Amino acid sequence: MTGSTLTLATAAGDHRALTMTLFGVFVLATLGITVWAGRQTKDAADFYAGGRGFTGFQNGLAISGDYMSAASFLGIAGVIALSGYDGFLYSIGFLVAWLVALLLIAEPLRNSGRYTMADVLAFRMRQRPVRTAAGISTIVVSVFYLLAQMIGAGSLVALLLGIEGDAAKRWTIVGVGALMVLYVVVGGMKGTTWVQIVKAVLLIAGAALMTVLVLAKYDFNPSSLLGAAAHASGKGDAFLEPGLKYGATGTSKLDFVSLGLALVLGTAGLPHILVRFYTVPTAKAARKSVLWAIGIIGVFYLMTLALGFGAAALVGPRTIKASNAAGNTAAPLLAQQLGGGAGSTGGAILLAVISAVAFATILAVVAGLTLASSASFAHDIYANVIRRGRAGEREEIGSAKLAAVAIGAIAILLSIFADRLNAAAVVALAFAVAASANLPTLLYSLYWKRFTTVGAVSSVYAGLISSVLLVIFSSVVSGTPTSLFPHSDFHWFPLENPGLVSIPIGFLAGWLGTVLSKQSADPAKYAELEVRSLTGLGAH
Repeated sequence: MTGSTLTLATAAGDHRALTMTLFGVFVLATLGITVWAGRQTKDAADFYAGGRGFTGFQNGLAISGDYMSAASFLGIAGVIALSGYDGFLYSIGFLVAWLVALLLIAEPLRNSGRYTMADVLAFRMRQRPVRTAAGISTIVVSVFYLLAQMIGAGSLVALLLGIEGDAAKRWTIVGVGALMVLYVVVGGMKGTTWVQIVKAVLLIAGAALMTVLVLAKYDFNPSSLLGAAAHASGKGDAFLEPGLKYGATGTSKLDFVSLGLALVLGTAGLPHILVRFYTVPTAKAARKSVLWAIGIIGVFYLMTLALGFGAAALVGPRTIKASNAAGNTAAPLLAQQLGGGAGSTGGAILLAVISAVAFATILAVVAGLTLASSASFAHDIYANVIRRGRAGEREEIGSAKLAAVAIGAIAILLSIFADRLNAAAVVALAFAVAASANLPTLLYSLYWKRFTTVGAVSSVYAGLISSVLLVIFSSVVSGTPTSLFPHSDFHWFPLENPGLVSIPIGFLAGWLGTVLSKQSADPAKYAELEVRSLTGLGAH
């Protein structure tokens, strides 16, 4: 056990009661909100879409809450602290992605569907094959994303409570999984949305407090902060220039392009973000909620700069790596340092507050993800494929609750083995799968008149299978000390992120499937979808 981890563990141990109290208060408050919302959930529209009763501003806050995940807060701060300028590219990618969602997806999606992404696809295609494909894709993307949140939860609680060994981390992951299932089963979309709103406010406040404290240390002069970070990193000016993480070789430059593509195109295909557009009454409110989200998320990602470079300058990369090799604990370590350092009461209080906020972030995001994937299973696969549209509302909601339990169990099992990976990197993989499988199908469906069922199914499966296979055969899973299986090596795909290859495959398969199939699209159905998606006439 290294000295730095020991001091942190000791400090956390001294103030464990305070930390546990803060955690307890937050969990109890959110459970209270969930139970209250659960009592108001009367039908499927309430459970899946919160009764479509949220305003643009409330939904903008909730979208921000869904999007600013633990991976953003812990993972990006860590990547910037360890890789400097190249780490900030994650922040830029995550933010720019919203323009694609705003301009191409938000409004037509709100007008065309009811509860899930597959509603849009099934509008003019054959229901069963399209809903099956979309349901499977939604669940796979959600499980990848859930994995990143659980990794963050394990690192965070182990750090906070000064716990050594894997057993305690595993119990933490099981606990988070159990809580997230409870949120979804009891509260549905109403409960989950209110939890997101509370959490977004807490996260922005926590990040703003730390940003002000970091800048105050350098007389509010950003160049002094950057200079100190470059000096402490041991890499000098190279820390502030492109190329430290992506740029040493041709492959790493390609990896950067691949990452950028996945981040920018992935957001518009993330199922838990897409279902948020259904919680508002009109397309105008959907558009307004995305504008609010862009503003809130933009401010937050600017603050990750101060957090990441602040952690590099004040904590130092060596201490961060000693605590967590992937850098996931940079933000909490910075909080402790800003409060007065290890062993000080101020340090312990700030560490506990920031960690409680990060934990709140994890709980809120996993609840949103579990809801999106269980709703897709119940509404798309169970009600429309297995029961062929004959399931009643109560039966459908019951199957969604069972699905939430099953998906929670799968995520817990996978997370137990994945704690070596950087949370932001795993989220980038989820973005790549979403951009490869969901985005091409959505765009073709909304904007290409000739698109057919064969094209839709080909696009989803080709994007999904190619992206998942390329991840399995990349260094993320085997071949390096930070891989999922560090002692095996069966990787042959040179890039960490498959987006560069799998996203074009998704688009190409959709085009080929349509051109080569003997089916022809129904022009009347497309005309109806076009009018509905652009005007909202006939929307639910």
